[in-house]
Amino acid sequence: MSQTNGQHDDHLSNGPNSNYQYQPLSDQAPLPTAPTSPPISDFLVQLEDYTPTIPDSVTAHYLATAGLETTDPRILRLVSLAAQKFVSDVASDALANCKMRQSNNATTNKKEKKYALTTEDLSLALGDQGVNVRKPPYYQ
Repeated sequence: MSQTNGQHDDHLSNGPNSNYQYQPLSDQAPLPTAPTSPPISDFLVQLEDYTPTIPDSVTAHYLATAGLETTDPRILRLVSLAAQKFVSDVASDALANCKMRQSNNATTNKKEKKYALTTEDLSLALGDQGVNVRKPPYYQ
C-alpha cells in the first residue's frame, strides 16, 4: 500500500487484495428516515396548559433541595409529570403483585375482593423500578 499524501483513489482498499470498491453516495440507497413526530415545541406548549397532580410548589421545593432552582413552569410541570408517571407505574405494579399474591392464596369466598397494599408488594414494585427497599433490622 502506497502513501498518497491526502490524495485518494476512486476505490478504497483494506489490504493488497481487497475486494471492497468505493461506491459514491448517489449510487447507494437513501438512508431510512425516522417517522415524523410532532416537534418538541408542541409538547412544551401543551405543558403550559397542563395541571399536574403534584403541585408546582411541591415540585419546586424538592428541585430546590436537590440544587435546581428554576422559574420556568414548563420545567416544573415536566418533572411533575415524570414523578406522576413513576408513582403510577409503581402503584400499578404493586396492585398486580397484590393480585398475584391473593390468587395464590385462593379462598373459597368469591365475593368482592378487597386489596390491601403491603410493604412486600410495594418493595417488589419499587425493585422493578430500580429502588431498593429494605426493612430496618429491628423489624425483621
